[in-house]
Amino acid sequence: MSDQIIGLHHWFDSPPGQYLLAWEQARFDEAVADIFGYHSLQLGMPLLDGLRANRMPHQWLALGQEGMNKGTLGFMEAASGADVPLQRRTVDLLAEPVSLPFAEASLDLLVLPHTLELSVDPHAALREVERVLVPEGRVVISGLNPASLWGLRQRRARLYQRMGRGTLYLPDVGEFIGYRRLRDWLRLLSFEVESARFGCYRPAVRSAQWLERFGWMDPLGEKWWPILGAAYFLVAVKRVHGMRLLEPAWRTNRQRSAATVPIANRATHRAPTSPAAKAGRKP
Repeated sequence: MSDQIIGLHHWFDSPPGQYLLAWEQARFDEAVADIFGYHSLQLGMPLLDGLRANRMPHQWLALGQEGMNKGTLGFMEAASGADVPLQRRTVDLLAEPVSLPFAEASLDLLVLPHTLELSVDPHAALREVERVLVPEGRVVISGLNPASLWGLRQRRARLYQRMGRGTLYLPDVGEFIGYRRLRDWLRLLSFEVESARFGCYRPAVRSAQWLERFGWMDPLGEKWWPILGAAYFLVAVKRVHGMRLLEPAWRTNRQRSAATVPIANRATHRAPTSPAAKAGRKP
């Protein structure tokens, strides 16, 4: 597992990796800016600061034991001069995505940049996310899209490797999780996808020069073939069935004061006349 994580971090130092990293950083900044709460956590990917635009008072960056190996730390030191958004905060704790050291319903926001792709068991990681999130808490996930030009080149490179030639374009981190598949997993855990977006429509080229030449494909791809981007980005909300939100006390008092009170009509409701009074009444 350590070789896979090192491969992913080194790939982000390449021109296509920096292109993808810049797009994801912008999406995380937009998504977390207006999410309020007290406690937030980013799992993995220290090269991307998914919480820098968020204003929660308690923020943590957690890495798995594999993420703290010497190869990854050495790459981060070597890439200090690269044009990539390196981590803004230090690593706060070691924690595996499948076993987080937090109590149930204790976090308001979780950020998972490529965390599920690197996880030994992505199903268990999502179940752990559901456990530690508060009701109406949010999880923000980014991943590589297998249904894209980049994914097509990766599958072709795997086929060539079986014949003894060719190199992979994307890091060899196992099977990438498609957007529809991930959305079904979230629904099974009572998550509701609040927003989703695809990006990085340029072809699978390796040089920065060719990436710049194909820059015109990003606006066209977002308009004409949006689900074929090289990466996807989504925000999901944890829904709790049967939970009733309490309204403010001032709203309840106002409704009570505005309620009408029925008053008896004296013209139609008269007191009954006694038999003695009826006998003494003149004809």
